[in-house]
Amino acid sequence: MRLPFQTDAEIAEAIPQIGRHLHAGKLLAYPTETVYGLGSAPSAPALAALANLKGRPGGKPFLLLISGRRMAEEWGLVFTASASVLAEAFWPGPLTLVLRGGEGRLPDELRGREGGIAVRYTSHAGIARLVTATGKPLTSTSANRPGGPPAPGADRLVELFGEAEGSGELLVLDGGVLGNVPPSTLVDCTDPVPKMVREGAIPRAELRRAAGRLAP
Repeated sequence: MRLPFQTDAEIAEAIPQIGRHLHAGKLLAYPTETVYGLGSAPSAPALAALANLKGRPGGKPFLLLISGRRMAEEWGLVFTASASVLAEAFWPGPLTLVLRGGEGRLPDELRGREGGIAVRYTSHAGIARLVTATGKPLTSTSANRPGGPPAPGADRLVELFGEAEGSGELLVLDGGVLGNVPPSTLVDCTDPVPKMVREGAIPRAELRRAAGRLAP
């Protein structure tokens, strides 16, 4: 199934249906401030279905989209001094932080080798409204096949994942065609000294201008 997801009215109408779909353990394709993503509710069975849909090898974690620091802390995630300053400066926006915590509240399948969970407070207004409305983080990975470019819009999403869309397993939110935007910048904040994992939409220099010695 495919739902329009651009105007305020379309987003408001879609959110209850999306919530029921995610609650049933099914999958979602949706626009973000960077690229289209694939996601699910933060449960182990839904994550297994998401990995299977994408053809992603086991052991590679997904990130979480949240509605702000408060939600992250409610799910047990811990902010270091660096994470606090970076989140204050760049959230909502294309900055993903890897945080410790969440044991017993979030599936271990989200956890990377360093022991943390990657989270981002998305600046996409519609997805932020969705996450707030459901009260749960939304798992996220770029909407592509391994090694391929992310889908720029709903038409390409249906080409890539048409079988799942046709069966009702995958709900596609049509947020229009996105531009060629870099992925989010990814910073590991599991230790007191942060580490740059991926320099993306926010350059390292901009992180350092905002956070000084607390930036990677």
